[in-house]
Amino acid sequence: MCYTPTLRIACSVKRDVICDLLPATCKMQNSKIRFLYVTVFVGGMTSLAVEFSASRLLEPYFGTSNLVWASIIGLILLYLTAGYALGGRWADRSPRPETLFGIIAWAAFAVGLVPFVARPVLLLASRGFTDFNAGMLAGSFGAVLVLFSVPVTLLGCVSPFAIRLAVSDVATSGGVAGRIYAISTAGSFLGTFLPVLVTIPNIGTRNTFLLFAFVLLAMALVGLRQRAWRYLWMPALLVALAVLSRGQVVKPVEGAIYESESAYNYIQVVEQASVRYLLLNEGQGVHSIYDPNNLRTFGTWDYFLIAPYFNPPPFGPERVKRVAVVGLAAGTIARQYTAVYGPLPIDGIEIDPKIVQAGRDYFAMDEPNLNVIVGDGRYALAHSTQHYDVIGIDAYRLPYIPWHLTTREFFAQVRAHLTGDGVVVVNVGHTEDDFRMVEAMVATLRTVFPSVHVVNLPGTFNAILVATVQPSTPDNLRANLPLLKHPFLRDVASDALKNLRPTMPSRIVFSDDQAPVEQLTNAIVLRFLAQSAGGQVVLP
Repeated sequence: MCYTPTLRIACSVKRDVICDLLPATCKMQNSKIRFLYVTVFVGGMTSLAVEFSASRLLEPYFGTSNLVWASIIGLILLYLTAGYALGGRWADRSPRPETLFGIIAWAAFAVGLVPFVARPVLLLASRGFTDFNAGMLAGSFGAVLVLFSVPVTLLGCVSPFAIRLAVSDVATSGGVAGRIYAISTAGSFLGTFLPVLVTIPNIGTRNTFLLFAFVLLAMALVGLRQRAWRYLWMPALLVALAVLSRGQVVKPVEGAIYESESAYNYIQVVEQASVRYLLLNEGQGVHSIYDPNNLRTFGTWDYFLIAPYFNPPPFGPERVKRVAVVGLAAGTIARQYTAVYGPLPIDGIEIDPKIVQAGRDYFAMDEPNLNVIVGDGRYALAHSTQHYDVIGIDAYRLPYIPWHLTTREFFAQVRAHLTGDGVVVVNVGHTEDDFRMVEAMVATLRTVFPSVHVVNLPGTFNAILVATVQPSTPDNLRANLPLLKHPFLRDVASDALKNLRPTMPSRIVFSDDQAPVEQLTNAIVLRFLAQSAGGQVVLP
């Protein structure tokens, strides 16, 4: 690329000859090329930051299923593909720096607009979840994804356009192209981590879009130089929108008293009639409950307390000495165990530190016998030296269980940390007539434990699986019932006996080498959606 009339005459001359004849012009050329490289780096960083921020923008409304991720990644790639083709043709027709920086300015402006334009559409999606309207959900999801077509397509134009500007000699065009794509990819590498680890947890998703938009827009304005004044309305409008939306909650929910974004989740605490609920992401699953006046929740958490009584009788509460909970959330299970069994040692493992803080601030998760471990459940358990009478696995990221917490190798590790009459209890999802995930989990557990029992929770999409180190039968729970003096235990055990579900294991056994958890869950969800009448949809 030649930036001056003098250089255009000398374009066919080798670069070292140009620099000998016109050193000042060559120095200016080098400076512009370096700035072009920096711009490409920022463009690559912004493109990946937009992709990860897009997932977090959608997370409070559509969740974190891999169907959502696949849609985001697939469409982003299509938009980038269109941008590469468009950028190359655009550069050939108008190979001027001001054209490129004008494209970048519009791309940055479109990035900054996304969270504001998306908000009314996302609120419509929230209504769709409330009304279980599948058409409204699908329409709003598609509409939001279309919003990314403009900024991402324009960002895709940057690299091929930059190559066209940077090439001054056909003999070095391959090296220039490789250098520009390497720089863009290096920027993308940074853009992968900055939103997730730094900006979203600290300043939120909306401000993350704005931050990257302003950085990219600054590069464009510097590159435009004398023409920059034509684009100054862009940052002014984005600033005005940011000021007007200051203090606006991400997703309005009746009774919400707290919201936050972490590296892992969008978190809400909702209070209704003095009862507090922990909601994550799309908010269709309750992850913890705190009722200061009642211990029983009439939910999945209650059944974790009666798992030991599937052991051969007589087995009383005094034999439960130590408990671990993988997926502590805001501490509902830990609170119940402490209230029923006394201050026995409990190790609660939770990967998200902001959820732990919410538990302490809003769910009275301050039991002195609770040892909170912030980290991945499998890793933390592998590095524990303790043995437990009960290990509970309640680590949903709706509608999925993390696959590495479903395999026979993981459950072999769990068994290694159980006492001689220990039990593991797992919360597993299903639909009204599709128990394939439950059956696969039963099959996997039975490769490690001699007995597995299934308690189906009526009125929910949950089943509680209990696997015992000792061979056991459902009759053991009935025989141990007279030993349960605490009314909470007695009532829950009685309900469990009524809802025992004989379940044949499937032929699927999850392993570290092959654990098609997401594939199986997707099949269950899609089948459920296909069967839903009148657009009614409830995800398991």
